[in-house]
Amino acid sequence: MHDDRNLVEARLRRVLDERIRPAVYPESVPLRVAVWHAPGEPVPVAEGLAAEPEPIEVGARWGAPWGTSWFRVTGTVPEAWAGRTVEALLDLGFDENMPGFQCEGLVYRPDGTPVKGLNPRNQWVRIGAPVEGGEEVRLHIEAASNPVILDYHPFRPTLLGDKDTAGHDPQYTLTRMDLAVLDETVWQLVLDLEVLGELMAELPVDSARRWDVLRAVDRALDAVDLQDVGGTAAAARARLAEVLAAPAVPSAHRISAVGHAHIDSAWLWPLRETVRKVARTTSNMTALIEDEPEFVFAMSQAQQWAWVKEHRPEVWARVKKAVAEGRFVPAGGMWVESDTNMPGSEAMARQFVHGKRFFLDEFGIENEEAWLPDTFGFAAGLPQIIRAAGSKWLLTQKISWSQTNKFPHHTFQWEGIDGTRIFTHFPPVDTYNCSMRGSEIAHAARNFKDKGRARHSLAPSGWGDGGGGTTREMIAKAARLRDLEGSATVVWETPRAFFEKAEAEYPEPPVWVGELYLELHRATLTSQARTKQGNRRSEHLLHEAELWAATAAVRSGFPYPYAELDRIWKTVLLHQFHDILPGSSIAWVHREARATYERVATELNGIIEAAQRALAGEGETPLLFNAAPHPGAGVPAGGAATPRTDGATTLAPRPEGGHVLDNGLLRIEIDAQGLVVSVYDIEAGRETVAPGATANLLQLHPDFPNMWDAWDVDEFYRNTVTNLTDADSVTAGEDGESVRIVRSFGASRVTQALTLPPGERRLVLDTEVDWHETEKFLKLAFPFDLHAERYASETQFGHFHRPTHTNTSWEAAKFEACNHRFVHLAEPDWGVAVVNDSTYGHDVTRTVRADGDRGTTTTVRVSLLRAPRFPDPETDQGFHRFRHALVPGARIADAVREGWRINLPERRTTGAGEVAPLVTVDNEAVVVTAVKLADDGTGDVVIRFHEAHGARARATLTAAFPFTGLTVTDLLERPGGEGEPPARDGDRITVRLRPFQLMTLRLRRA
Repeated sequence: MHDDRNLVEARLRRVLDERIRPAVYPESVPLRVAVWHAPGEPVPVAEGLAAEPEPIEVGARWGAPWGTSWFRVTGTVPEAWAGRTVEALLDLGFDENMPGFQCEGLVYRPDGTPVKGLNPRNQWVRIGAPVEGGEEVRLHIEAASNPVILDYHPFRPTLLGDKDTAGHDPQYTLTRMDLAVLDETVWQLVLDLEVLGELMAELPVDSARRWDVLRAVDRALDAVDLQDVGGTAAAARARLAEVLAAPAVPSAHRISAVGHAHIDSAWLWPLRETVRKVARTTSNMTALIEDEPEFVFAMSQAQQWAWVKEHRPEVWARVKKAVAEGRFVPAGGMWVESDTNMPGSEAMARQFVHGKRFFLDEFGIENEEAWLPDTFGFAAGLPQIIRAAGSKWLLTQKISWSQTNKFPHHTFQWEGIDGTRIFTHFPPVDTYNCSMRGSEIAHAARNFKDKGRARHSLAPSGWGDGGGGTTREMIAKAARLRDLEGSATVVWETPRAFFEKAEAEYPEPPVWVGELYLELHRATLTSQARTKQGNRRSEHLLHEAELWAATAAVRSGFPYPYAELDRIWKTVLLHQFHDILPGSSIAWVHREARATYERVATELNGIIEAAQRALAGEGETPLLFNAAPHPGAGVPAGGAATPRTDGATTLAPRPEGGHVLDNGLLRIEIDAQGLVVSVYDIEAGRETVAPGATANLLQLHPDFPNMWDAWDVDEFYRNTVTNLTDADSVTAGEDGESVRIVRSFGASRVTQALTLPPGERRLVLDTEVDWHETEKFLKLAFPFDLHAERYASETQFGHFHRPTHTNTSWEAAKFEACNHRFVHLAEPDWGVAVVNDSTYGHDVTRTVRADGDRGTTTTVRVSLLRAPRFPDPETDQGFHRFRHALVPGARIADAVREGWRINLPERRTTGAGEVAPLVTVDNEAVVVTAVKLADDGTGDVVIRFHEAHGARARATLTAAFPFTGLTVTDLLERPGGEGEPPARDGDRITVRLRPFQLMTLRLRRA
């Protein structure tokens, strides 16, 4: 037989595009259209409906960037259409390749009832099926003219990302506003041909099934009269019935499709627009659920559910009904789909606390899966947090984006730093926006790494990023793929149903230990420094506010600010979303974030100061309040006392030029250019700085990645570096403990103060940068005379180790990594820590010196600032402050302590006398991360702590208040928890912890 495959496939493409798809709507009449453009920000629905619009014609331009226009469309269904299905086709100027990334709309009836959302892949509104003819049609569209930020030529700088700079030029052309007859038989034929055509393209050329499908398609096209598609569509469908009915082979891969609409809580749009995106998507999905009995839709991010409840109560009622039917499924159990690298221990825990509690309170539903399809890598401390929240599964697909190494599993156990394992699935479809295309389904089956041991995978299905969700076309395709020869099978299921099947069929999956590092988007650890500083500061202010408010409530009856803390936590958690905290959103988002963090700080400082006044009482005794979990300056952890200062610091000229700081513990030599040439540990008799090297070295790199400007730093940035060694001035500080350095470079200026506090084994570096560079990367380098094959980075509830070498491509790919408050390097008897108050990105490299002692130089470089131009063309321009400290001779215990200390500086006040801690711990390895009152308002005291040094620990906690009950709880403060139960002896509680184990105790006050 001659090979006519290409001929038939080309025929299929053209006939579909030019004849059959246009025949889906064979008749149409125009609607009358009028529009009212809302001034400024979006208005309430009632106001938009009541506004008096002006006529507008199809073809007219409309919509200033970020504007809202209310369209009114009216018309009459022709009498001749009686008995047929009629829809309104409402094209606001859509590009079908950009669902979620351009203009959108929400359709309302005149009484304010929402009908459905409009987007480039969902432009229809059902008028009647069938209609009687003569019906009057009146619809209102709340249309958002969101500008296209990520265009066909992506990553080009644009001012459209902020309403203050976007201008007022209309963005869109009104394209179609019609009533049209829907020919459902032709519509079904389109889906038949699309499914079979896409299946053919994925089958081997020499397979019989491919040729069976080809011949059937050819015969079906023969049956289509191109001048009467509607009249011959049924005959064409009949010729396809046999190949569509052929069942899948028994060994076919099995896909659980979950309706999905990944909605970034902010990204290329501001938070206020996400509120509306969620309303549009949920309107569509509840309508689809009513029409499609097998369809199941899952939505994560409790914050987005809360927005629907608050802002669109009429949509919320439909959502609640669908949830009660088990068809609209709360997923993930987190407040938002947050970044998981940078949020601190308590913040990561509270993501689950507030997310799960919302779904429990609203629906009585307990999520057992974490749902994070788009998060940029996963910290090694996360498995324990997931488990402590009462969950046991994790889904993500983002690791498939890694550029260097292919992850070896799709279903596996992920083991965290404490040994907790979480059953984890990476959908092999490699997208969270599956549209049921044959290429996607075939890729999932081919790509699945666990063949022979498992055969189930999950496909999140629906348009996402900017929302939109599943379409009726996707559901129709899935119905054809349910049991189709040559394809994986597809069935709609909930996340829980999938995980239960996957876990049952794969009882002993492989294990991956440690972080799930994304080999991409590494620069998100540095971009938008002020957003990251706001997050870090807010986390620690919340720690203080809870601690001092709880202490004051127990001691003096201070009114504990339950509602305020709940609201502030949710605000901080929202801003940990995986495009806000990572710094990858438009300028508008980060401008608002900065203002929000300022308000949060003001409110939390007010709570802290009020609680401390209640505790300190009236008096003139100098007091230092210490919120850190370790004693400092003679003040106990969680208490207040008169500060004590030990020793003194001397400041002297350096003979070679520069200055020498000495406090009897450390001797610091700073040369005439402000570079640290020596950090000598006097007690150990050991030099910290590598021979011939200088610390406190600012290094400037060009930074123009191949893609994803705010997200990525590509390894070739290291090829070019400028060492900023020239100083404008190097002067002795007036306090006698510091040296002040000023440097200028490019259009920028750096001012530093290097301080050696009396009696302390740390050199404090305060760095102020007036930053006006473009596409540059600023690093701060510390080359150490230290032989270390690995180093420790703090993460949630502990730390973990990364190699300093690049033996394999897996290690080499981690050329930029995340730490929280410290990194620590050590030889067996001596180490060094670099601690920070607000930076996350860093790199660690090692080299063997070619001459002299042939020792090893291990260099830690802190990432300070970047200057990408997309999506925010002014990223990080302006003034910044950073604080770091170098801690020579540090054990891991010292790194932990100093990391907390630099983030929780003591507060000075006066009062009547000392304030005893509410809780004390007798082992420095056991670190208290939260002291608070229980969220349920009972007044119970909740204490959360963990083992922080990576070893087994026994500790005694002493409560300075009477209590009648002691309960080990989960993160939601419910009875639960793992490990050896604590032992109580009066006011003393003894616990034994595994390495990095976290524990939460709830004490019922007497």
